Amino acid sequence: MLTAKQHELIRFIQQRLEETGISPSFEEMKEALDLKSKSGVHRLISALEERGFIRRLPNRARALEVLRQPEDSTPAARGAKAGGAAADNVVDLQGAAAARAEKAVPEPANDVIEIPLHGRIAAGAPIEALEGQNSLPVPAALLGPGEHYALEVSGDSMIEAGIFDGDFALVRRTDVARDGEIVVALVRNEEATLKYLRRENGMVRLDPANGAYDPQVYRPDEVQVQGKLSGLLRRYH
Repeated sequence: MLTAKQHELIRFIQQRLEETGISPSFEEMKEALDLKSKSGVHRLISALEERGFIRRLPNRARALEVLRQPEDSTPAARGAKAGGAAADNVVDLQGAAAARAEKAVPEPANDVIEIPLHGRIAAGAPIEALEGQNSLPVPAALLGPGEHYALEVSGDSMIEAGIFDGDFALVRRTDVARDGEIVVALVRNEEATLKYLRRENGMVRLDPANGAYDPQVYRPDEVQVQGKLSGLLRRYH
């Protein structure tokens, strides 16, 4: 049996998923259930998760999926309740009927995604791009399709493109790019830099966006594209 608050919470989550495709935030759940703190929401979520009613989707900050519901939250169950049936029985939505129902419910939107944060990258003279185990939460609206990672920008050679020291470059992983695109370029298999990519007279030119810096020119075999810039995050102190 579920408590009244657990019933109320799972109905609220399901309603928001049906209306918007996005699971509610903990603050919204706290207010909807008239709880004093978010810790109460965490306890309810954990209890529902342990009992198999919901699950948290990995690598998403605000993503819950309803696996099954209390019987009294479905139309058929409300009719049974009116006829005197017990309201605390649980209907498992994971069978054939569940598959049809789940198709009608929008996928929870991954409004915030955790992507790998791989150290720092130069926006000046090339520096080593460090591989790291950290991650960075990023609004999904800043990312397009494909696999992404983040790098912290070091230097000022891209300031005329609006990229500043300390920004986080959001990069879509790819090994191809067109002329004029801002790329992460691995130079001589040792150092990485963030620059405009140009091809000229059989050479590869990496252009800064700062008049104080000169372009860097390399043979094609000395430069490997490791990604294209897809967005930026900036912290204000």
